[in-house]
Amino acid sequence: MSKSIKINDKSYNLDVPDDMPLLWFLRDKLELTGTKYGCGMGLCGACTVHVDGQAVRACVMPVSAVAGKSITTIEGLSKDGNHPLQKAWLKHKVPQCGYCQAGQIMNAASFLATTPRPSSDDIDNAMQGNICRCGTYQRIKLAVADAAYELAKEV
Repeated sequence: MSKSIKINDKSYNLDVPDDMPLLWFLRDKLELTGTKYGCGMGLCGACTVHVDGQAVRACVMPVSAVAGKSITTIEGLSKDGNHPLQKAWLKHKVPQCGYCQAGQIMNAASFLATTPRPSSDDIDNAMQGNICRCGTYQRIKLAVADAAYELAKEV
């Protein structure tokens, strides 16, 4: 019996080795290339996706561990790029090279889903596991705070 997985609201069969990292399934099999390879050890956050709403590192997550679960990638966060975090990222001119940004946004989205009114320290703590080689941390923090404010208005 084939295992299945739901990615961005679409079901897929997992006809790959159980130990294949989710990252490679997303990028190589489904061509969802928004999720990036960074360190391969789950340390930098470039590969962050949501598994049942929780931020996880796709580079160290075997597909066997997510069978039957719902995965959201940056491509599925908002079909039209209109998520408050995506808009705040542009407003605050966060990206420089852009490589880490999908992971940053996905981590922030999971964080804001559980902490809708974060303090400055909350944001620092939640985002510290995502590395930005360009050093745009202050802009990231402003964008997360701005998105939190916009999301709170929607409720």
